[in-house]
Amino acid sequence: MCVCEERRVRANDREYNEKFQYASNCIMTSKYNIITFLPVNLFEQFQEVANTYFLFLLILQLIPQISSLSWFTTIVPLALVLSITAVKDATDDYFRHKSDNQVNNRQSQVLIRGSLQNEKWMNVRVGDIIKLENNQFVAADLLLLSSTEPHGLCYIETAELDGETNMKVRQSVSVTSELGDPNNLASFDGEVVCEPPNNKLDRFSGTLYWREKKYSLTNQNMLLRGCVLRNTEACYGLVIFAGPDTKLMQNSGRTKFKRTSIDRLMNTLVLWIFGFLVCMGMILAVGNAGWEKEVGSLFQSYLAWDTPVNNFLFSAFLSFWSYVIILNTVVPISLYVSVEVIRLGHSYFINWDQQMFCSQCNTAAEARTTTLNEELGQVEYIFSDKTGTLTQNIMTFNKCSINGQSYGKDTHTTCRLDFTPFNPLADPDFCFYDDKLLESVKVGDSCTHEFFRLLSLCHTVMSEEKSEGELVYKAQSPDEGALVTAARNFGFVFRSRTPGTITTTEMGRTVTYSLLAILDFNNIRKRMSVIVRNPEGRIRLYCKGADTVLLERLHPCNQEVMSITSDHLNEYATDGLRTLALAYRDLSEDEWEAWSESHRFADKATDCREDRLAAAYEEIEQNMMLLGATAIEDKLQEGVPETIAVLSLANIKIWVLTGDKQETAVNIGYSCKMLTDDMTEVFIISGHTVQSVRQELRSALLMWALFVFLSRRARERMIELSRRRGGGVGKQLHGSPPPPPLPLSNLMDNISGEFALVINGHSLAHALEADMEAEFVSTACACKAVICCRVTPLQKAQVVELIKKHKKAVTLAIGDGANDISMIKSAHIGVGISGQEGIQAVLASDYSFSQFRFLQRLLLVHGRWSYLRMCRFLCYFFYKNFAFTMVHFWFGFFCGFSAQTVYDQYFITLFNIVYTSLPVLAMGIFDQDVPDHRSLEYPKLYEPGQLNLLFNKREFFICIAQGIYTSVVLFFVPYAVLSNATQSNGVPLADYQTFAVTTATALVIVVSVQIVLDTGFWTVFNHVFVWGSLGSYFIIMFALHSQTLFRIFPNQFHFVGSAQSTLLQPVVWLTIALATAICIVPVLAFRFLKLDLKPQLSDTVRYTQLVRQKRRKPPEGRLGARGGSRRSGYAFAHQEGFGELITSGKNMRLSSLALASFASRHSSSWIDTLRRKKHTHTPPSTSGECSPETNQIK
Repeated sequence: MCVCEERRVRANDREYNEKFQYASNCIMTSKYNIITFLPVNLFEQFQEVANTYFLFLLILQLIPQISSLSWFTTIVPLALVLSITAVKDATDDYFRHKSDNQVNNRQSQVLIRGSLQNEKWMNVRVGDIIKLENNQFVAADLLLLSSTEPHGLCYIETAELDGETNMKVRQSVSVTSELGDPNNLASFDGEVVCEPPNNKLDRFSGTLYWREKKYSLTNQNMLLRGCVLRNTEACYGLVIFAGPDTKLMQNSGRTKFKRTSIDRLMNTLVLWIFGFLVCMGMILAVGNAGWEKEVGSLFQSYLAWDTPVNNFLFSAFLSFWSYVIILNTVVPISLYVSVEVIRLGHSYFINWDQQMFCSQCNTAAEARTTTLNEELGQVEYIFSDKTGTLTQNIMTFNKCSINGQSYGKDTHTTCRLDFTPFNPLADPDFCFYDDKLLESVKVGDSCTHEFFRLLSLCHTVMSEEKSEGELVYKAQSPDEGALVTAARNFGFVFRSRTPGTITTTEMGRTVTYSLLAILDFNNIRKRMSVIVRNPEGRIRLYCKGADTVLLERLHPCNQEVMSITSDHLNEYATDGLRTLALAYRDLSEDEWEAWSESHRFADKATDCREDRLAAAYEEIEQNMMLLGATAIEDKLQEGVPETIAVLSLANIKIWVLTGDKQETAVNIGYSCKMLTDDMTEVFIISGHTVQSVRQELRSALLMWALFVFLSRRARERMIELSRRRGGGVGKQLHGSPPPPPLPLSNLMDNISGEFALVINGHSLAHALEADMEAEFVSTACACKAVICCRVTPLQKAQVVELIKKHKKAVTLAIGDGANDISMIKSAHIGVGISGQEGIQAVLASDYSFSQFRFLQRLLLVHGRWSYLRMCRFLCYFFYKNFAFTMVHFWFGFFCGFSAQTVYDQYFITLFNIVYTSLPVLAMGIFDQDVPDHRSLEYPKLYEPGQLNLLFNKREFFICIAQGIYTSVVLFFVPYAVLSNATQSNGVPLADYQTFAVTTATALVIVVSVQIVLDTGFWTVFNHVFVWGSLGSYFIIMFALHSQTLFRIFPNQFHFVGSAQSTLLQPVVWLTIALATAICIVPVLAFRFLKLDLKPQLSDTVRYTQLVRQKRRKPPEGRLGARGGSRRSGYAFAHQEGFGELITSGKNMRLSSLALASFASRHSSSWIDTLRRKKHTHTPPSTSGECSPETNQIK
């Protein structure tokens, strides 16, 4: 071990193990208990700045000298907010408690004082020996001691750890495998020295000391908590890690908390509002000081200051805090809770969306977080894995190269082979189309036989024979399963394995090989090998792996066949197939013995064991003989080309980060329409040195810049020629001197060019270095599509971090495997696909579904709607709170700055939590601008979110200005009218209570009319909440102003009869109508002018929809006039049906083309203008634009 810490565990000796104070096996994922819930939860909630601020206000309100409001005006909304959050936290924690109790109370058989006793899991201790029976969960991380299976084998399922449902094999150390009897195990006193607790599921390093000998321990000897014992009657294990120290719990750490850009902006705005509140308080405090000094002093004889006030400065000081209390509603206490409720609603809409439900795998989309929904509407970069994400990760053996001969034909031109007469053990579902390979096997070609013998031996597949001849393979990867199945059909059938043997059926004859060693695969080695001894005693090493690492380890005599095989590999990769190279090496007995000794020494090493083993593997995997190569087909998922085309039209840049070789990745790029024949250039970055990579990047960037320059010149020349000829841009120019260098149509084609970038892993390693990353980002972001090949999981995360750092754009990463987790966690939004590689990516993600095609609906529908709804909610929320609060500010100038409130204190309490809360929530949850199918039809609708147009600092100030304007109208119009108005009996209406009721009623009506105007999509809930809230205002107001409540609480209800007397006056209703008109008419006028002069794209779409409903639908043939070229050099057997759907990606642009032709004056230009403004100070190479023309609606 390369770490200083270590763990020592002695079997059957609790007293010894308790000295180290190891954790018990009791787990606790809950946060609270009955005693700690209230203090801990309140402590957590008051860490929120807003909650602490309102607690501070509540304390101020308890001071009579500075508070003109009752304490309940703050404590009621604060208590409501705290209670809602506490109930939510308590509910979540209750389910955690329930889950913990269920797990902790599971029963396990523990060997105590020589006999097996039932114990709860929570009572299991480190050093105990546990008996597990078939289909039982493993209680803790155990060292497997013995099993009822031969050779100490047992089979486990690790679905709860990594999501993989295929069985895996574990084996005990040979010296303990015979301790199957409890009596023998009771006397076992071995001591294990191993690594400390960690979260690495695939690694374990330790040593067993027993009977003065030591034995190396690896992950193959361990049973981890959360696994299930399968196909094994019973086994015994020694507890090494318990409870929170187990690898399952070590991997249950909290995921990094992600915040949206709107969250960050909202926090900044709240600080600004607080600063504005302080400024208003200071202005009114200064006014109070001046008024008390100049005017108030005249009243001292009969209206003296309160006891603590002895001068006008102290009066101003107290007035400042009084106004801070009164004006605190500009910082809305219910804002954060309302935001969380809206996000929760959006998450449920994603979960309930039947169009994102996959019936084949019975999997629905899932929002695994509620904090990022509106961020889905602002994505600019998507980073995607290839295998299992764009493709199905269902592998089929398609082609192969054996000794320089290529096999495998096009599925469309030949018939499928029937293997049944030749091989009764053949898999009936296996498909192959080249009879020459079968003939080669039948005639006994030695190279062909050795090729398939390698495939039947060099793997870690488990075989289960349910009945005679009915084999079921359990493979850790689909690739291995496909290769072993191919060998099975061609007569080399893998039947079973033990720790020391592999049994096959070769051309009908059963052969058992001695398995001497397995040199396992990992991401660094990129290959695996086995060393076997055949029945004749010959020792041979079989190796399969990536051609980049295997070909350089061949014997020099392989040059000719290696050259031919390399050509075949490139051909297969060009066809989009996944390739592996195969080789072997014969070993003499002396070579084997010498290497076996060095391997045994490395395996038992206690320090840096992994490095020693890697060196031993490297030593033996040399001078091999090349057998050939395999080519496996991984079909594209349904709807991938369409999805990529639509997302590209939404100005989302898609980067594919894959471990496949360049040719395979490029061909998949063409098949899924990321790359097209229409592209001006596809840059290939494949340099091996820093200088060569830098030169290639600079050349690509120079070509892009030259293209931009020529495009601009071409556009200028086109305009000039058009003016000179007096014709349209579509006219051909012939003959007139001076003749143009290019026909006008060619100029148009040149303007619409696009670029793509393909970079290899070794080049990417250089490009990610600090001194070159800026050049890489500049070049990559100038391209429409980027493909990174042969990348490691760490490089995937580094690329994502690079874009986050340099572009300040919202990123989304999508993948399906464990190698995508770092990328998923690094991006702003992580999406996991529940596919063939388990659910590890899903568990680490923020959103999950089963098909890549659902991504367009997640972003263009749910993401766009969530962003739109949240922006409208925030704009309205700030508007209504400023309109409500600023009336107090104006009133201060007319009440001697005495901190007198305009409204009844009950109105102040109920305004935000009753009268106006539900309508804005309904708008924030249900609102739409266009239907979902229109969002998909016009991807350009997505761009306002990317540009952050709907809610930003400018929009915030517009909302604030509207709120302040409304407050001015609501105060001064009633003040001006009522100051001289009288009742029908001649009694003046100019009293405080009449003014308060009039202003409050006008406020509720104005903000209700405003939300009616802001709501674009009406549901039953919107109607009920809007009209119900308005009705509830009048009902509650009449109740609060009634004689009944006044008689019961005479000191609390001072507005007795005010509502009835005020609202019976016609002049009051005229005043309310006048104030409403003055507030609303300018808003209506502005919106009509904006709609006419500068409509948004969504306005144009709605108008187009109305026009289409009134007009007969045009023939579809008009939209499909332009065809696209096909890539003649590529034949995609796996792409049947998709190539015709989208030719060059152009037919996906047609619906937007129809819109662009309708709205060329507005809908495209307004977004383009804003986008250019956004990048005004950004060099062209780093602007994030893929090409000069990608901004136009196509």
